[in-house]
Amino acid sequence: MLFSRAMATMVAQQDALPGRSEAMPVPERHAVLGSPLAPPYPDGMAVAVFGLGCFWGAERKFWQLAGVFTTAAGYAGGVTLNPTYEEVCSGRTGHAEVVQVVFDPAVVSYGDLLRVFWEAHNPTQGMRQGNDVGPQYRSAIYYRDDPQRRAAEESRAAFQAVLTGAGYGQITTEIAPAGKFNFAEDYHQQYLAKVPNGYCGLGGTGLSCPVGLAVDGSA
Repeated sequence: MLFSRAMATMVAQQDALPGRSEAMPVPERHAVLGSPLAPPYPDGMAVAVFGLGCFWGAERKFWQLAGVFTTAAGYAGGVTLNPTYEEVCSGRTGHAEVVQVVFDPAVVSYGDLLRVFWEAHNPTQGMRQGNDVGPQYRSAIYYRDDPQRRAAEESRAAFQAVLTGAGYGQITTEIAPAGKFNFAEDYHQQYLAKVPNGYCGLGGTGLSCPVGLAVDGSA
């Protein structure tokens, strides 16, 4: 994961790895929260998917929030069927490393999650985050419905104004419909709880994302 030399461009669909029919085995319980990683989830829960670089540090950002029921590291936004970590790191699956966040919108809003997302990384870096280079480290929001899409787009516009004022370039975050979420291998799940001094490449801009300007999608 550290200092990946994967290609910094998206693979063409015809050049992507084929993958496999078997899905990744999923641990029964979250190592920190004790909740199930895989569905079904309790009634009233909503789901969000974010990519903000290495998913080890990204997942920790979200499991610490009140109102989050469970989190999981995984892969999304690509074409290879049921990819492995090694395949994703090859740059030949099209996937981003992501975190799936299952949350109670009565306690923590989708807008709250977006604020954490924007502030926890630098969304202007294209196919990288810091020294982590490759399409798997791209910034991404995968929305599940139209309210989430609107909230993501409006929060992007609000944060772009802040970034521009501070001398940063254009946001490169991919905002796209949520396709299949692929669970990552067991050892990636809640990695920084299992390895407290493990690598975390997450680094924000130090700027605050405006609160309350986005439509709040919760589904």
